[in-house]
Amino acid sequence: MPNFTPEQLESARKLFAGSCDFFWGASAPDNLPPMEYPEIALAGRSNVGKSSLINALTNRLTLARTSDTPGRTQQLNFFNLGHKLALVDMPGYGYAKVSKQQRQQWDDLIFSYLRGRSTLRFVLLLVDGRHGLKDVDLHVMDLLDKAAVNYRLVFTKSDKSSASDLDKMISVTGQTLKKHPAAYPEIVTTSSDTGAGIETLRAIISEIQ
Repeated sequence: MPNFTPEQLESARKLFAGSCDFFWGASAPDNLPPMEYPEIALAGRSNVGKSSLINALTNRLTLARTSDTPGRTQQLNFFNLGHKLALVDMPGYGYAKVSKQQRQQWDDLIFSYLRGRSTLRFVLLLVDGRHGLKDVDLHVMDLLDKAAVNYRLVFTKSDKSSASDLDKMISVTGQTLKKHPAAYPEIVTTSSDTGAGIETLRAIISEIQ
């Protein structure tokens, strides 16, 4: 994972300790907010832990809604971080128990946003560290590559794996990342429950100010 100085980590902590408020929900490509702040989007399979990670980053319990039911988030949710950045919680993809029409609507919204948002700096692509990349993740990575949208892979739920299993998954996944030109080479491992990797991820996001 990237290394940061204590000063960088403290600056990031202060940013995320400040105000962070929901300000827009978009359920269609023609309903996006004005492009005012640099944006970092969080994407991933349904129930991968996007909302939990946003809550952990901001040290809040209910900023982003969490649910045990995959597919709960059905719109792009925008959060104003200290009037400096915007965090964007994207609808989860790859959930089978919704209609094909609904899946297509969600996909159209996600990819219209990715392709057309000049304020988007990069995407945090969340992957369950226990299971690694699935076909649907690879499909999204291909689309991000084609759209020339930079992205960082973030392993969630790292506390649910042994250290050796996690290391193996990082090694295997790292080889795959080499084939994707828009991907950053490092994988950030996190746990919303234990806080592992959270301060590093805050610093990564804070760098774009």
